[in-house]
Amino acid sequence: MGGNALVTVQSMTSTNTSDVRQTVEQIRRLEEAGCEIVRVAVPDDEAASALGPILREIRIPLVADIHFHYKLALKSIEQGVHCIRINPGNIGGIERLREVVRAAEQAHVPIRVGVNSGSLEDDILRRHGFKVTASALVESAVRNVRILEDAGFGDVKISVKSTDVLTTIEAYRLLSAAVDYPLHLGVTEAGRGRPAHIKSAIAMGALLMDGIGDTIRISLTEDPVNEVHAAYDLLKAIKLRERGVDLITCPTCGRIEIDLMKLSDELERRLGHIREPVRVAVLGCVVNGPGEAREADIGIAGGRGVGMLVKDGKFVRKVKESDMVDVLVEEVEKIAAEKRRSR
Repeated sequence: MGGNALVTVQSMTSTNTSDVRQTVEQIRRLEEAGCEIVRVAVPDDEAASALGPILREIRIPLVADIHFHYKLALKSIEQGVHCIRINPGNIGGIERLREVVRAAEQAHVPIRVGVNSGSLEDDILRRHGFKVTASALVESAVRNVRILEDAGFGDVKISVKSTDVLTTIEAYRLLSAAVDYPLHLGVTEAGRGRPAHIKSAIAMGALLMDGIGDTIRISLTEDPVNEVHAAYDLLKAIKLRERGVDLITCPTCGRIEIDLMKLSDELERRLGHIREPVRVAVLGCVVNGPGEAREADIGIAGGRGVGMLVKDGKFVRKVKESDMVDVLVEEVEKIAAEKRRSR
């Protein structure tokens, strides 16, 4: 993470961590969706004891999320986690923090300093008029990083998440100018559905296009698998990661002459297993369709119950509307297989 590495996709489990079976099942679903780092809550000793058994059953790095109890951090490191997320200021004092730092250093476990709009220190809030400002978030993050540095530890990544989009953007820009550590991006408690996706896309899209950010989590009040899909959609849109099918379809308008919404829904469902980057166009009229379909790896320009299959910019054959999904799925799977073989 950091440097020239790809922007990585994270999520967090919604299970009770002490329930090993349910937690492993959810992490495996996240792995299948493309999650590259997963975080679990460690609120008590039972959860910390479950980390070892969980790690033996999963394939991606595991981050232990810990607050207030330094012994949980120590136990998580003993269990073999790949990273711990703490707030150095609330872990129980400098001596206990040094103990955590020593254990992390010996095990080569990095520490994520996570600052949220709901967890600012009282003195920082007072200085900023009891308002959660971008400057307040950055002040807290830098203070906590300095605590780790003073304890001789520098294997750090940082997040400064706010519930407000503009505050999040400003905070990360200020933080990026102040430190040279990898940054984990996110809008905290973004909510669910369309508003949550839009908030996250605006904040993280703006930052990533500025070259700020090394790893992201789109925090949703939904199945965490949806967080992973949304993250890849964002990264694909700004050309930072290429993964899976990029489905291009017309907006609805009076010129559409095929059931475009039904076709799109079925294609999304049947192409969800594709991991190779494939650009697929399904256009529903004769005005823009033929030209736009030629820009995709594979596409159909349809109208009046029939469509023209276009592959690599060339018209191949006519396809009935009833056969369009089957034909496109078959063609996409061929393209994906060719890309796998050429890797």
